[in-house]
Amino acid sequence: MYHGVTLGGTSLNKGKRHPTLEDNVVVGSGAKILGANTVGANSRIGANAVVVKPVPPNSVVVGVPGQVVVRSHSRPLNAPDLEHGRLPDAIGETLVSLIAWVEQLESKLDGQEPHIPTLHAPDHGIWHGEDFSI
Repeated sequence: MYHGVTLGGTSLNKGKRHPTLEDNVVVGSGAKILGANTVGANSRIGANAVVVKPVPPNSVVVGVPGQVVVRSHSRPLNAPDLEHGRLPDAIGETLVSLIAWVEQLESKLDGQEPHIPTLHAPDHGIWHGEDFSI
């Protein structure tokens, strides 16, 4: 567990209120794991993720609320999973898929001017364009 992690109860009822972390779980800085849920063995919780539901073994959780990604390959049990730079971007990947779908639909408009601005998929993880007013 890295610094600033919260393992919190979510009720005032007697009995089990706090989470259970099984073997070889790594919890990133600032993560919140709330309620009487279990985080399965060999899982990793990304920094600042908020976990409010059970996590299956061999999973990675990222985001707020935490999105669970089950690993396609199991990790070796001889070392903790400290590769913090290799976390999935579930929301970003979903947006890229939706952008591709919209681009396909727009190409079927036979040259008609679209009514919404075209979004552009990120280039190597970096979003570009006037589509965003920040």
